[in-house]
Amino acid sequence: MLSIIVLSGCAALTRQTLDEQFGKADPARFDTPRAPVRGLSYRADVQPILERRCVVCHACYDAPCQLKLTAWEGIARGLSKDLVYDGGRLDEAPPSRLFTDAQKASDWRARGFSPVLNERDQTPAANLAASVMYRALRLKESHPLPETAILPKSFDFSLDRVQQCPRIEEFDHFEDKNPLWGMPFGLPGLDSAEMSTLSRWLEQGAPFEGLPPLPASVEKQIADWEAFLNGDSLKQRLVSRYIFEHLFLAHLHFDSDPEHHYFRLIRSRTPPGQPVDLVVSRRPYDDPGVERVYYRLERERETIVDKTHMPYALGQKRMARWRELFLKPDYRVDGLPSYAPDVASNPFVAFAALPTNARYQFMLDEAEFTIMGFIKGPVCRGQVALNVINDRFWVFFLANGNSPQQAEAFLSREARLLELPTAEGSDAGIVGPWRKYAKREAEYLQAKSDALTRYAVTRRPPDLQWIWNGDGRNPNAGLTVFRHFDSASVVKGLVGEPPKTAWVIGYPLLERIHYLLVAGFDVYGNVGHQLLSRLYMDFMRMEGEFNFLAFLPLDQRKAVRDYWYRGADEDVKNHVYGTLAHFEVDSGIKFRTREPVQELYALLQKHLAPALERRYDLAQVSDAALRSDLAALAGVRGPSLSWLPELVVLRVDDPPRTPRYFTLLRNTGHRSVSSLLREGRELLPAENTLTVAQGFIGAYPNAIYRVPRSEIRALAMAIGELASEDDYRALADRHAVRRTDPAFWEYSDEIQSAHLKQAPISAGLLDYNRFENR
Repeated sequence: MLSIIVLSGCAALTRQTLDEQFGKADPARFDTPRAPVRGLSYRADVQPILERRCVVCHACYDAPCQLKLTAWEGIARGLSKDLVYDGGRLDEAPPSRLFTDAQKASDWRARGFSPVLNERDQTPAANLAASVMYRALRLKESHPLPETAILPKSFDFSLDRVQQCPRIEEFDHFEDKNPLWGMPFGLPGLDSAEMSTLSRWLEQGAPFEGLPPLPASVEKQIADWEAFLNGDSLKQRLVSRYIFEHLFLAHLHFDSDPEHHYFRLIRSRTPPGQPVDLVVSRRPYDDPGVERVYYRLERERETIVDKTHMPYALGQKRMARWRELFLKPDYRVDGLPSYAPDVASNPFVAFAALPTNARYQFMLDEAEFTIMGFIKGPVCRGQVALNVINDRFWVFFLANGNSPQQAEAFLSREARLLELPTAEGSDAGIVGPWRKYAKREAEYLQAKSDALTRYAVTRRPPDLQWIWNGDGRNPNAGLTVFRHFDSASVVKGLVGEPPKTAWVIGYPLLERIHYLLVAGFDVYGNVGHQLLSRLYMDFMRMEGEFNFLAFLPLDQRKAVRDYWYRGADEDVKNHVYGTLAHFEVDSGIKFRTREPVQELYALLQKHLAPALERRYDLAQVSDAALRSDLAALAGVRGPSLSWLPELVVLRVDDPPRTPRYFTLLRNTGHRSVSSLLREGRELLPAENTLTVAQGFIGAYPNAIYRVPRSEIRALAMAIGELASEDDYRALADRHAVRRTDPAFWEYSDEIQSAHLKQAPISAGLLDYNRFENR
């Protein structure tokens, strides 16, 4: 308490000194950017430096101090000491979404954000001395990183580290106490040219010329799409609401636009042709407060970063597809659904008038995007949020129309049981609501099991025809999900060796995952809301696994379930397969071996083969010797992998060829993933595996390794022999590009460029918030 009082006194004194030197702060100083002077452009000169040196840590909800450097408006907004990710908050927090919850710097000041730019007299001296941004950069320049491979423990890189977030009045005290904490934090400083450019820009008052105008061809497509999305009939309005609630996180782009301009689908109070009047709400299905909303395409103004980038292409074929699915079929829409929480949060009630097969096909067409919503959306952050899934599993989908759960009569009858905990809002309780939804899930599993049994007996037992094969051309038919402890990734294709578990997803499950963890999740919600969402996701995982088990021989299902859930109690197992989720009809697949799981994986791979994405497969490496060496690396198993980071970018040097890049993904062995808070006790190091993928997977590399082509097998041997932190340090001394490496930014730039070159649409900047210090 005494230190807080002293710090407050120092801040008051510093504020008085700054006021005397440079005048009082004007919160509206950056409501409008200053026009640039000749010879210095924000977009051409400043933004590239910020993106490669600053945005790599300051983007999205997990930007330290909420300082988002992905847009000029984020810099003007400044920083906040409030946490966005707070799993213990008792009450919902006010949202602080850039470009949404406030539009001007002065509005953010009223919400508690403090400036990082000088808001006092606009003189060159003041623009530097009274700028947190400049002072933080200058601190690093004056106090470079220690010349040591591993930084001392005073550098806290943990995900939930205490935020500092000093205001300009507090910065003297901050730099006296933490002289090594200049920016970029825990990484090498900017070079002299970069520092000079940013200093000149700040000195001039952080000018910004705005975004360049859009090409006329892009403007035309915006007009066409806004006309399509804002038809007047009830049918068109309901379809557009459904599309919006599924694509509100998307980075929409036009497939004929070579520059890949990105847009957000938003709700506006104003129709096309008028300036957007944004409807601000916590969730996409909240009451907009107006009789009619209009769906508009708003230009994306932030840098594209991999951890939130969810591209979705629009074009003539897409529009024709949506017309075919939703507008051509002959059905009636007699009224629009309510925005009341118990209706709007339940898609099986809100969109009952839309054909089920159309809704499902809409989601299947871009299934990777659909799953990516909960992988890259705000819900997916932190170990507790992620321990609901295994470290790697494959995802398949039931064929459209091949499931009794998809039948409109079944969904109408069971819609009450499919209500999600998100109906409780952002200030949810825990015990009472959890009992209610757990009971409803149990009732739903019984109803689903009975319907599945009737369908299999009267029509056909589960066989490969039940599984969507992407119509022979759609690579969304098979996906791989990776968990990296406190983050996750999803990619097209069945990557790596057959996994321990797999999910088969049908329409009700796919829709509920979206409305639970994407449309209905509020990152600013209280502990009750966050916990209910996490606990209910257990049910979603178990349903997906049940659907996979249904394809196995009847007498093998419980044995496989027990292997997946070693140590779990019977109640948990019965939710997977047992008395609650039951199915007593044998598989229609004629198995020929004593390893039905592996045989089923092989059959599914063959069934999906024409459509499968193979870009990550080592089989695609043309150099046979290199392919063999990488396969040896992928063959490492067991406890030694516990010492390896979750996700490693591997750079293979083979001059005169350009470096080739691969991703090492550690798959941690678990007895089961049914425990919320006991994950550390459920680990099975002997079952750890390693996936080696061609190219880049994951937004948060934990480490970068440089390996000469000739040393890949030696690296595999070294990893296989890891038994202590000292062993790992020796390996890192030889191969790791540590955060203290003077050449760190050189390697980083090459990696970022290679990533964007390999996947110019799907890739964004990688993030270093989880980069190790070992």
